[in-house]
Amino acid sequence: MEFNVRRLAADAGTFLSRAVQFTEEKLGQSERTELDAHLETLLNRAESTKQWTEKIMKQTEVVLQPNPNVRMEEFLYEMLDKKIPSRANNHELLGECMIDSGHEFGPGTAYGSALIKCGETEKLLGSAEKELIQSSAINFLTPLRNFIEGDYKTLLRERKLLQNKRLDLDAAKNRLKKARVADARSAELNSTPPLGEEYVAHFSYMLSFLHVRWLKAETELRIAQSEFDRQAEITRLLLEGISSTHAHHLRCLNDFVDAQTAYYAQCYQYMVNLQKQLGSFPSTFSTNNNQTGGNSSASVSVPTVPAAASLPAPPPSQASPALNELRSTSGIRKARVLYDYDADSSSELSLLSDEVITVTSVPGMDSDWLMGQRGNQKGKVPITYLELLN
Repeated sequence: MEFNVRRLAADAGTFLSRAVQFTEEKLGQSERTELDAHLETLLNRAESTKQWTEKIMKQTEVVLQPNPNVRMEEFLYEMLDKKIPSRANNHELLGECMIDSGHEFGPGTAYGSALIKCGETEKLLGSAEKELIQSSAINFLTPLRNFIEGDYKTLLRERKLLQNKRLDLDAAKNRLKKARVADARSAELNSTPPLGEEYVAHFSYMLSFLHVRWLKAETELRIAQSEFDRQAEITRLLLEGISSTHAHHLRCLNDFVDAQTAYYAQCYQYMVNLQKQLGSFPSTFSTNNNQTGGNSSASVSVPTVPAAASLPAPPPSQASPALNELRSTSGIRKARVLYDYDADSSSELSLLSDEVITVTSVPGMDSDWLMGQRGNQKGKVPITYLELLN
């Protein structure tokens, strides 16, 4: 118990000395030891790194998850150390809605089939977005957060300890300065003739006391200076590690850019494939709008993106008995489209996989072609893309 009381008293004395020194510095009544220019530069660089890292983290989280309510919910789950429940993102919800509506309108219709294909692509986009968020959180956001919550907090502790050691050093300098002033005054008094033996004894005791106090102040100053220099060196070494932090964050930034590149390339490929599958719809919608709108003079056109590689042509098939019967009778049959087909000319009809159209054989037409009809649209269609239905 005695040790604890003494320790508490010593700590209280140190705290009071620092508080007095800090107050006097603020009031301009005491000088302070300035850090060297290199250390100040390192401190400013570390503070700037911390501030900009926090801003980059915040804006990256906004980009990856624009919904603030979802971000707050994920933050609460993280604080409670619980697993974040899996939920469908906006692309996946849109995809499910399109697929359900496509089945409602009928997958055999052009619109229903297109909705289903768009919905499947939207779900692929949603999965790609989830992969981007997961990769960015692991390879980019987590290292930045580790710096803020780990390395920088360690640096702050050492910086605060350096500040305390500086206050101790300046307080020791002030005590030594006061001791020297008192010693100088005692020397002046010693030069005057003594007034009596009692005065001489008292004066000798005071000189001895002041001399001891001066020696103690010098010892405390040397100790404070040594501790301050040691702490300044420790802080300097930690601050110079900011360069390594920047190099590590640069690697993380490259990983983030790679993840974004892969994500946007994947999304681009998904949309190119979808656009190829829906290549016949812009002209179809334009024709339908002109027929129903009457006086409409403008048609909606959708720009096409050149595909990286064309789809392989389906293999040639042998003439089936149903096809021979169709050619001999020149009748009308239903046929299911096996593959997407983009018309090369106005005399041909573009096809969409899985849709059902009406076909008939026209005398004099090439044996590899039939005349197809979808609503009010007519045109030649390749036989190899069709499956005749009973």
